[in-house]
Amino acid sequence: MSRAAAGPATPGSRRPPRPAALRRQWQQVPPEGVPIAFTIASLGSRFGAQLLDILLTYGGAFLLLLTLLWAGALTWTALAAFFALASFFIRVPYYALAELVWNGRTLGKRIVGIRVISLDGRRLTPHQIVARNLMKEVEVFLPIATIFGAADTRGVLNLLLLAWFVGVLFVPVLNRRKQRLGDMLADTIVVDTPRAALLPDLSTVETRRGYEFTAAHLDVYGRYELQVLEEILRVPPKSAEAREKVGTIAQTIRRRIGYDEAVPPAREWDFLMDFYRDQREFLESRHLFGDSREDKFHPGDR
Repeated sequence: MSRAAAGPATPGSRRPPRPAALRRQWQQVPPEGVPIAFTIASLGSRFGAQLLDILLTYGGAFLLLLTLLWAGALTWTALAAFFALASFFIRVPYYALAELVWNGRTLGKRIVGIRVISLDGRRLTPHQIVARNLMKEVEVFLPIATIFGAADTRGVLNLLLLAWFVGVLFVPVLNRRKQRLGDMLADTIVVDTPRAALLPDLSTVETRRGYEFTAAHLDVYGRYELQVLEEILRVPPKSAEAREKVGTIAQTIRRRIGYDEAVPPAREWDFLMDFYRDQREFLESRHLFGDSREDKFHPGDR
């Protein structure tokens, strides 16, 4: 008898497994009490982001090492020690500062499309960012450096370090939230970066991306100013008067937010579109975490 003919499943029958996409869903309840659904970042995307960040940090240390080797400034033994120190002093500030500036994202995470958020629904604190990244040194980098960098290390110690390294790699595999030890310590979780839900008429307009805005740029305006800009961007300028109005608005926004890069007249519309998208994503993310910004007079995080 087929399953279709057998009727509904009995209480004791085995339920079919949930799809992987549903298993990765996680709800967060921010301070205002409205549940928000996030998609937990896959282990593959986290590995890809980590690999990109390692290539960036160790690549910088390696280039510095080649420069000193070419100059003949250090001996081979000293170069090995210098490389270990240089990679450490590049790696540690890079992870912490990148996640502080880009709100939970390193360059690798930005490329892959994932970010770190706080489990309590609030904005990431410097303490959380520093704690999770320093724990990464204990989890991954210190055992690797000890195993491959200390030739006189005893075999038993190498086995213990290798067991520790393998064990911490399996922690996010066995964890429901895919947290590593550093995430557990800092009360953080890595999720896919949510996409801003734009209005259809604006989201379908193709624009040449090229303008990037920092948190300091996006922290100036609030929801009211964004709505005014949205009404302007509904209709592309066709007359000379309309283009002049767009240019005035673009230059006013550029000066108001302290954007140092010059915006030529031919790119003013692109500048406004890029600013609108980034500003809307920023305000939506702040609202999701209990920080509603109504207009430019909000106190912000200054």
